[in-house]
Amino acid sequence: MPDPITFAMRTRVLPLVHRATALPLDLVLAESPLEEEFALRAIPLDLGGVVVPVATAEDLIVMKVLAGRPKDIEDARGLVGAQRNKLDVQRIRTLLTQLEEAIDSVDLVGTFESLWSARDD
Repeated sequence: MPDPITFAMRTRVLPLVHRATALPLDLVLAESPLEEEFALRAIPLDLGGVVVPVATAEDLIVMKVLAGRPKDIEDARGLVGAQRNKLDVQRIRTLLTQLEEAIDSVDLVGTFESLWSARDD
């Protein structure tokens, strides 16, 4: 893994690990309007007496599909499987479609659709 400072400056993500539990987490430093929207939609979660904002499952899936690394796609697959019928699937599709158009990326929606169709119901 590259130097954490260099990585954070390049990606605007600061990887952290909770010492007591060894739970890895990513602190995302919002820069774009979409990231700011994700932050506004975040759900407060009490983690051992510390309340932290956590992205919604839909927003996490969008971020993971956009990142596109094998680990991110596997994380998105796990979220889709765990959240199944609780997801606002249309929101995910809309955001991924907008991202495809904005960054001229190919098949973000297709990646999600393959995860969605492979879920266990």
